Amino acid sequence: MAKLSSEERALFPLTDIDGVVKLFRLHLEKNSEPNLAILSIIVGHIENTLTCSRGVSEPPVSYEDEFSDGRFSENHHVLPCVEYETVEALHQRFLAIIKAHVDVASFGSPRYATRELVKRISDVVWCTLSSSYYKDRAHLQSIYSYMTGAKLDSSGTTLAVVAACQALGYYDVHLALSEDHTWVVFGDKGQHTVEVTWHGKGNEDKRGIPVTHDVYSKSWLYVNGQPVVCNRHMEVATIVSNMNPGINATTDSEEVMLLQQALLWMLYDAGHLTKYPMAIDNLGDLEEMMPSKGRAPATRMYEEAITSAVRYYHNQHVYPYTYLGGYCYRNKLYKQALKYWARAASVIKNYNYSRDDEEIYKEFLEIANELIPHIMRVVSSGISARSILKDPECFGYLLEFYDGICEWEEGSATPVLHIGWAKALFNTIAKFDAHVRSHVKIFCVDPDSNEITEEPEQPALEKTAAEARSSQDQNGNMAADCATFTEEEMDPSEMMHRWPPVRLASAKMRGLRDLLLADKLNSQAISLQLTAQSQVTMTKKRGSVGEVESSHHVGRSKRSRRD
Repeated sequence: MAKLSSEERALFPLTDIDGVVKLFRLHLEKNSEPNLAILSIIVGHIENTLTCSRGVSEPPVSYEDEFSDGRFSENHHVLPCVEYETVEALHQRFLAIIKAHVDVASFGSPRYATRELVKRISDVVWCTLSSSYYKDRAHLQSIYSYMTGAKLDSSGTTLAVVAACQALGYYDVHLALSEDHTWVVFGDKGQHTVEVTWHGKGNEDKRGIPVTHDVYSKSWLYVNGQPVVCNRHMEVATIVSNMNPGINATTDSEEVMLLQQALLWMLYDAGHLTKYPMAIDNLGDLEEMMPSKGRAPATRMYEEAITSAVRYYHNQHVYPYTYLGGYCYRNKLYKQALKYWARAASVIKNYNYSRDDEEIYKEFLEIANELIPHIMRVVSSGISARSILKDPECFGYLLEFYDGICEWEEGSATPVLHIGWAKALFNTIAKFDAHVRSHVKIFCVDPDSNEITEEPEQPALEKTAAEARSSQDQNGNMAADCATFTEEEMDPSEMMHRWPPVRLASAKMRGLRDLLLADKLNSQAISLQLTAQSQVTMTKKRGSVGEVESSHHVGRSKRSRRD
């Protein structure tokens, strides 16, 4: 584990963003084992000073005013002073706690970490935390919080365990990240897994338990065994990505946001975010609010996050699609928003719903019951000839969205859909005329059957539009992709020459096929079918890691769901 060199110490005191970025860059370039504890203490010190010590009377961020010339004024680059002596004192205190309570010799001084050793370290971190605080509060994810207040959230606890293992010389211990949970991998090839933290209200007895196939199979909490397994530099990216600029519910710290943005770009340029979809999305989120001169637009980052999730994690991550869907929604690109929400649902259908999935459930519930109805209200008022309500593809995206939700429910011990979902579905599809709905070619696919209905050849017009979108996707021109000319300028008569195919695989949506295409919609029949208890039973109940806390990753990125 690397200590700060004399060259790095000469950069102190840190008083501005450039100084912090320079320190991080120098430390990462010089060391294969960057010191997680020190770097976490530095960013934690800055974040806590700028967020927890400020009054609520400060005015909120005004991005339009601040970014009239493409960047914040220079005074926003000034940070609270970080002295080397403060960082070193907190670091030494961290080392003292770990080394005083963990006797490596009692475990046989193994070359690589063992489950018992990692559990002992997690027990030490756990037992040295304060017993009187709310573990889901903001700004508890850094080792600075641990050293100054004996407080950590779930992901902060995992980071502290990994940093402690690093301090003891066990460089094989690394973070594993899902979209709402963290655990540890270890071993000479990273072949072993172990729980070291809680999820939700806390289950101490989970610490030391391996994350086996029975645990992660069909589980969104464990992304079906496709987590982001970090190397050291990606763990530094986690420290940065988990920074939280929130001062209160309505106000963010401009300085923390700018520091996070600058550090993420530094890590991005060095290639450390390539396999980290959530960090790329967080960078896109920052670029959407505060565009950097000469940098790729936010849309490019959202698209790269999707590419990363598909290429490295078998398309098992949901949030990359909801981020891009949220961007399209905020920018009134409603057809594209429906498209990416449908793709998000096509990922969640790979899982079985459980009570551990509360965060992603709330995400889909808001999309279905708030965002999509809002779109319908907007496009229904003063309907134009080119309204998405006259586009069969938009109706197809809605069917795909609900089909994914229904498949998520199938095989689950807990139901997903209730009457609120049914009302939203009916009110939404009722906005589409029967003539538009009839232009969607629905093909029912039974997952238990080997037979797949052959889909017809696409009409020439639809094929041209698809090729245009595909070409723009490959070239990364997302600013145009979200509103291609084929979607914005297509004549309504041409829309009705398209017959988009939709494959429905869930039992509920297959049962709704005829009702959805009927000239007159039957609200009662649709509600009964959608809310009926799933007849598919689970063969084996998965282990649970407790109730659910707010996501360590989603944090401030909840903005992807805001209006």
